[in-house]
Amino acid sequence: MTNAIPVYIGRNAIQELVNYCRANGLERFTLVTDQNTYAALGASVERALRDTHFDVATIVLEGAEVVADAHYLVQVLVHTDQQNRTFLAVGSGTITDITRFVSHRTKSSFISLPTAPSVDGFTSVGAPLVIGGLKQTIICQPPIAVFGDLATLCAAPHRLIASGFGDMIGKLLSIADWKLGHVLWDERYDEQILQRSRQAALNVGNHAAAIGQADEASVSLLLEGLIESGFCILEFGNSNPASGAEHHLSHFWEMQLLWQNKPAILHGEKVGIGSILAAQWYDAIRQMSREQVAARLRTAQLPDRETQIQNIKTIFPPVADQIIHDQRAFLDLTQDTFESLKQRIVDRWDDVQAIAANVPPPQQFADWLRQAGAPITGNERGLSEREVDLAKEYSHYLRNRFTINKLRLILGLA
Repeated sequence: MTNAIPVYIGRNAIQELVNYCRANGLERFTLVTDQNTYAALGASVERALRDTHFDVATIVLEGAEVVADAHYLVQVLVHTDQQNRTFLAVGSGTITDITRFVSHRTKSSFISLPTAPSVDGFTSVGAPLVIGGLKQTIICQPPIAVFGDLATLCAAPHRLIASGFGDMIGKLLSIADWKLGHVLWDERYDEQILQRSRQAALNVGNHAAAIGQADEASVSLLLEGLIESGFCILEFGNSNPASGAEHHLSHFWEMQLLWQNKPAILHGEKVGIGSILAAQWYDAIRQMSREQVAARLRTAQLPDRETQIQNIKTIFPPVADQIIHDQRAFLDLTQDTFESLKQRIVDRWDDVQAIAANVPPPQQFADWLRQAGAPITGNERGLSEREVDLAKEYSHYLRNRFTINKLRLILGLA
């Protein structure tokens, strides 16, 4: 793991936090938490800091479901005073992203204290937020340090641990899409970071059964992998090393459930389900020869721009204008540029096949997820067949990237 940020994972995390603060002259804090994570860890952190005679202002966010959206961002801002304080994010992904954004906008630093190994965002520079109904990643800042209390992490609800597992093995699809976008769409790319992300994901996948049992060493390994993924995002400067078609499927479902006022599904659970779908698409690609691809592309039609725009307005009514703006590179393809893209797909088919060969088969993802105690179908988390089909068809519009979903749609693969 790259030690760009001090990281401690163990049973003495609170004392290590106190020692770190003393060594770095940090004495004033704003502790951000929710009701569950305050009980799990926040109260102990608050007490330890106050016993050391540090100044701690505590913000406990209330609600059955705390979301990283404008409502909760404002709640933290309203309760933030003008003292020069270091923020402490005591929670999982949502609390971390809220704190990351507010600390950045108030020109403060923050320390991450994860209460569950549920997402890869603890060391990331980006904050995935729901703003105006659109899930978007706002570039902010990483924490100055991370302290993971192992007892708290292992005692987390198992769905959160399994969610982190799903988020982590999804990186095997993310990096495949990242390289695919480089080969077919000239997207920026870094092979060394890709290999680090791949190794971290495989390490986690190979410990699926132990993670399913919340084995202490394996939970620590999971958090280490998630932190390494965050470092990969941080060093590359955006989420390409950790977010591909499997994440776009997840974002689609998250936004749709939000607009319909339905209960949310954990991020990593959605990513795990999306990973199986994306792995199926890569599996289909592996079966195709260059000649079969060329035959399909000869009859492939340039997607009609106006039809696509109307579809976006129908499926994403609250945020259609933003998506149309973000997708202009694809929406504005001409017949000539589309023919050039088709030819490039044929010419680079060996490279595409090499990428697909490094993606584990869909059954492997399903086996890993089952061993870890995570769902493998949308139906297990209340997603209808129509919601799954809509995500397959339209989630690729949510990011300006060339993924396996875009490629299979161009090829006309079901």
